[in-house]
Amino acid sequence: MSNRKSRREFMGQSAALSAGVWLGTSVAGRTHASPLQGLSAACVGVGGKGSSDTSHIAEQGVNIVGLCDVDKGTLTKKGREFESAQQFQDFREMLDKLGDKVDIVTVSTPDHTHACAAMQAMKLKKHVYCQKPLTWSIAEARLLSETAKKMGVVTQMGNQGTSENGLREAVEVIRSGVIGDVKQVHVWTNRPIWPQGEGRPEGTDPVPEDLNWDAWIGPAPMRPFKEKIYHSFNWRGWLDFGTGALGDMACHTTNMPVMATNLWDPIAVTAIKNSGIVDNEQYPSTSSLKFEFPERDGLAATDLYWYDGGNLPPDEILEQLPASFQQRVADWRAGKTDRKTSGAVLVGTEGIIFSPDDYGARYDVIRNGKVTKDYTIPEQSLPRVPFEGGTDERQKWEFVKSITGEHKAGTMSNFGYAGRLTETMLVGILALRGETGKRYEWDAKQLKCTNDDSVNQFVSREYREGWTL
Repeated sequence: MSNRKSRREFMGQSAALSAGVWLGTSVAGRTHASPLQGLSAACVGVGGKGSSDTSHIAEQGVNIVGLCDVDKGTLTKKGREFESAQQFQDFREMLDKLGDKVDIVTVSTPDHTHACAAMQAMKLKKHVYCQKPLTWSIAEARLLSETAKKMGVVTQMGNQGTSENGLREAVEVIRSGVIGDVKQVHVWTNRPIWPQGEGRPEGTDPVPEDLNWDAWIGPAPMRPFKEKIYHSFNWRGWLDFGTGALGDMACHTTNMPVMATNLWDPIAVTAIKNSGIVDNEQYPSTSSLKFEFPERDGLAATDLYWYDGGNLPPDEILEQLPASFQQRVADWRAGKTDRKTSGAVLVGTEGIIFSPDDYGARYDVIRNGKVTKDYTIPEQSLPRVPFEGGTDERQKWEFVKSITGEHKAGTMSNFGYAGRLTETMLVGILALRGETGKRYEWDAKQLKCTNDDSVNQFVSREYREGWTL
């Protein structure tokens, strides 16, 4: 079989490179642990999503030697699965003690501690798997991308849909021009499913004996502990700790359209709807955003609309979707169900592409209001993940096998790609923290708003003493 690439393959891979898909993938060709050498991991955050992240890494033959969680009860529970692993309640201590004994560090903590843990690990030249969004702030995302490239480590962000072959096929279909020039993208989510739009509760509760509250607060400003308010789930709605519905889900739901149409580095963002931030504490309970992208790489200028908290695209968009999906929306609007929908629609000059879930791995081509199969699947230009399993397991396979060198294509949601995606989406946070209806102009190269300096304070923040990048 010939090893020559076809022109289509070459052009597709060039487009992928320009979009950031394979930034940093070249590390797969460098010297890492061979398949015959055992890999070891230390896992930061082992409850909730961190529990499955830890187990799925182990399923790929990685030896779990360190477990860290601020909650002793969570730590003890996970320790029953990995009895030989050392246990810690502060990842700084764990990485100090196990830094020379591990190859991999997983980070599955609240958003505000992602950067600290991932940075410490990469400085030790450890390969890092970090949950989405990559970071709490725009500046942190840029720094993690740069550091991953500098250190030459394998990285992966936990937007699992990236490892689905269906998403990669959808990207190829869109790039091939099946729906013409994409002028609009509409993305919506069923989040938030936690409290938002409220102020800080009064008073304080005793810190549970098993909880390291100082380590949980991490680089954020210290505040009193309140039972069931922040730890262990509702932190996403709080400005100091999470990134709201946008940060939680945009790395999933915008992933496919962003990759397909190079939607990087918006030139402006506007909060069209914003129920308001109360006392500078919680993200709004409902919002809609408009991101503006200029002409780029021969692609038409594109507007991306984001909706959360029950907001949906205009009816002229929804009316083109499959009848079964329209019925789901109608049932929710009528109060027959409390299950909101998620989805993404790319509006082209020759039709639309609709993905009915969070990951972008399922899609329909729709013309004249009807789903059609009358199009040609283009020649493959993106690598596939040759592993059968759940979405989570596929992404962990891709990560571990990229470290061993068995998966030559490398990780697709590496920090070069993931950092850029996270930066792009978190620009929307600036608009949410600003004035509703105001168009905030953005300079991605300089990481600053150019027409209103007041929101630039939210691009980064000062860390609490004892915490550093």
